[in-house]
Amino acid sequence: GTIHLFRKSQRSLVGKLTHEFRLVAADRRSWKILLFGAINLVCIGFLLMWCSSTNSIALTAYTYLTIFDLFSLITCLISYWVMMKKPSPVYSFGFERFEVLAVFASTVLAQLGALFILKESAERFLDQPEIHTGRLLVGTFVALFFNLFTMLSIRNKPFAYVSEAASTSWLQEHVADLSRSICGIIPGLSSIFLPRMNPFVLIDIAGALALCITYMLIEINNYFAVDTASAIAIALMTFGTMYPMSVYSGKVLLQTTPPHVIGQLDKLLREVSTLDGVLEVRNEHFWTLGFGTLAGSVHVRIRRDANEQMVLAHVTNRLYTLVSTLTVQIFKDDWIRPTLSSVPIANNILNLSDHHVIPMPSLKAADNLNPVTSTPAKPSSPPPEFSFNTPGKNVSPVILLNTQTKPYGLGFNHGSAPYSSVLNQGLGIPGMGAAQGFRTGFTNVPSRYGTNTRGQ
Repeated sequence: GTIHLFRKSQRSLVGKLTHEFRLVAADRRSWKILLFGAINLVCIGFLLMWCSSTNSIALTAYTYLTIFDLFSLITCLISYWVMMKKPSPVYSFGFERFEVLAVFASTVLAQLGALFILKESAERFLDQPEIHTGRLLVGTFVALFFNLFTMLSIRNKPFAYVSEAASTSWLQEHVADLSRSICGIIPGLSSIFLPRMNPFVLIDIAGALALCITYMLIEINNYFAVDTASAIAIALMTFGTMYPMSVYSGKVLLQTTPPHVIGQLDKLLREVSTLDGVLEVRNEHFWTLGFGTLAGSVHVRIRRDANEQMVLAHVTNRLYTLVSTLTVQIFKDDWIRPTLSSVPIANNILNLSDHHVIPMPSLKAADNLNPVTSTPAKPSSPPPEFSFNTPGKNVSPVILLNTQTKPYGLGFNHGSAPYSSVLNQGLGIPGMGAAQGFRTGFTNVPSRYGTNTRGQ
């Protein structure tokens, strides 16, 4: 092969990440996200310092929501990067699953943070420290303002889709019940409260409300245990909000079929099976490739006289309305004609003019069989009146090799014959000393299966 003397060395992982980050940063749409990311890092730094100075675990739990906002901004950057990249031989379906993985990782990390808060809160119930409220309320409003401003200013496509497609959390269900009660009293608020509320905005408002109650109770009664209770409440709300999103994104990563499209897929497959020329639709498999992207493959069996391109066009046209990435394999009906023999014939048998003998395999225990009927002889039973050439069920099929045939087959004399002529051909009564034979047109038929003692 060709020897490359000055081949460039492959870049490291850090070099590849830097190259991809420069590719994303070249787009002006990502500048806004990068700016919010920088402000988010500054805000997280101040909040962590205030958490340490106030010794409030509830404010720490609320700060974790700001860290989750940073993960959502990174997910938004990954979404822009996915739109820039094109499918490659390694990733033939594109890079849409990277944003699914980013959403799954972000929600799982948020749940791990909630579990950490629950563990610290359980330890604080045993030894409750003193809480300083100097910067507790300031940190609450700073975190609330930045979280709401980030969520409402940036259109995060992956999280917006997951929040609408995933099942509702227990917090959303309770707020929806409360909203119905309020709208029953004031019907004019139905356009605001009745639609499904954004879970991220809802948890930000609920967390800030819990911190405000904590601040008031500590200032009035020095009830420091309410800070731990508020931390547990914020952690439970965080876990309950992120869990349905983790389940939904995890099912997408497992390539499952979304439940809400199963009925539509069954309807489309029934329509495809009724198309002209289609005999069968089988081996169908559909899965979610990314958020809002469905992929699938199907095998279609058609008639032998059907047009493959026409059927492929009709099938693709029907399924493409729901499945954006589709693979259809068309194959015609394949039926096998029955064959007379399942074993190959030797070359020397092809010359039929040289063979006039029917080869018969020898039977097992031939001494116990009647040579006329091929059944065990019984002393008490009378001999049969007629006998035919029936070798029995354990004998292999016989290939007749005589080429001198007559209009009715193998040279049998179908006319009437006197009884004496039958005796002359050797068909006698068994046990009378006459030669036993067969009424055939062959002269060299063996007198016993597997032997050829007569006519040789």
